[in-house]
Amino acid sequence: MSSLTDIIFLLLIFFMLTSTLVAPNAINFNLPGSSQKRVTSTRTLDEIRINNTGRYYYNNRSITLIEMEGQLRRLAAGKAPKSESVIITIDKGAKVENVVAVMDLTLKFEINRVLAPEK
Repeated sequence: MSSLTDIIFLLLIFFMLTSTLVAPNAINFNLPGSSQKRVTSTRTLDEIRINNTGRYYYNNRSITLIEMEGQLRRLAAGKAPKSESVIITIDKGAKVENVVAVMDLTLKFEINRVLAPEK
């Protein structure tokens, strides 16, 4: 019986040590916070829509991922970094890979993004 408890304690120590070495593979999201002052903007935000067949739309115009990279590059070049924003609208049933590809592009050009899933 005592040897069984020794084995259990050794396994417990082993799992406790190895669990701290495992790094989670997740996307880091910045959640919106609250602020006391409201800022209203007269500028309309650009919209990127991803439908369930894998097509991309930039301001209601069909576009490829390569063309979208050029559009986002021009958008980021027009203003100071992190001052531009886009709305990413996702149709129900859209593939996660397509959403992550667009999010990677916005991260690359330091563009703020708002995810708005379709109802």
